[in-house]
Amino acid sequence: MNIPEGKKIYFSSDNHLGAPTAEASFPREKKFVAWLNEIEHDAAAIFLLGDLFDFWFEYKTVVPKGFVRTLGKLAELRDKGIQIFFFVGNHDLWMNGYFEKELNIPVYHKPKEFTFNNTTFFIGHGDGLGPGDKGYKRMKKVFTNPFFKWCFRWLHPDIGVRIAQYLSVKNKLISGDDDATFLGEDNEWLVQYSKRKLETKHYDYFVFGHRHLPLEIDLNEKSKYVNLGDWIQYYTYGEFDGKTLSLKKYDADS
Repeated sequence: MNIPEGKKIYFSSDNHLGAPTAEASFPREKKFVAWLNEIEHDAAAIFLLGDLFDFWFEYKTVVPKGFVRTLGKLAELRDKGIQIFFFVGNHDLWMNGYFEKELNIPVYHKPKEFTFNNTTFFIGHGDGLGPGDKGYKRMKKVFTNPFFKWCFRWLHPDIGVRIAQYLSVKNKLISGDDDATFLGEDNEWLVQYSKRKLETKHYDYFVFGHRHLPLEIDLNEKSKYVNLGDWIQYYTYGEFDGKTLSLKKYDADS
C-alpha cells in the first residue's frame, strides 16, 4: 500500500472503554473521539490494536450497550473512505462479525504483516506472544475454547455482561496490566518475541499494544519495536508519515 502525499497512518490501542465504569470512562471516550476528529483530515488508515473496549461479546442479536460516540465516529470515517483495521485484544477478543457487517472494518485475531511505502510492519495486540505472560496464555485457552464460548452465549446478556465486566476490572490476570512497568529490554517479552521474528525475516517496525506502556526500542540498526501505550494514563498513539513511525501524545483537553 502506498500512502498518498500528505497522508499518514495512525495507530492506537488500549482504551478500555467501560472501565472501571461507563461513567468513569466517558471523558476518555470523548477525548478519543476528539482525536479521531482531529486526524481524519490526513488519515490514510487507522489501526486499532485491541482493548478498545474493556469487555466485548457478540451474542447472535446483541452487542454490549454503550460506546455510541466511538462506534458512530468509526462508521463516519469508514463512510468517508478512511481505512480502519481492528486487531482484537484480550478484553475484546470475542468479536464475531459485528464490526465487519455494521462498520465495514476488518477484524484480525492474530498479528499480521503490512507494507506501506516499502516499509514493513508486523502488527498485533501483543497478548500471549513470546516468553512469559504464562498466566494469561492459560486463561486465553479457556476464553477461546468453543465450548466455553457456547456456555457463555447461553447466559442472559444482562447476567453474562455483568459477570464479565466484574472480572475484567477486578482480575489482573485477565486485565494483563498488573505489571505495566518497564521490565528492562532483556525482560520485555514482546521485545524478545520481535527479536526472534527478526531471525527469519526483516521488519522495519513491530507495533503492539497490551503493555500499556509507550515504548520505542531499537532491535537492531534497521528495526524498531514500538508499544503504543494506552488511553488511560498516557493518551499516546503512533503516527507514520510515510517514512518514520513515531510515538506522540494527545494533549487536547477533553
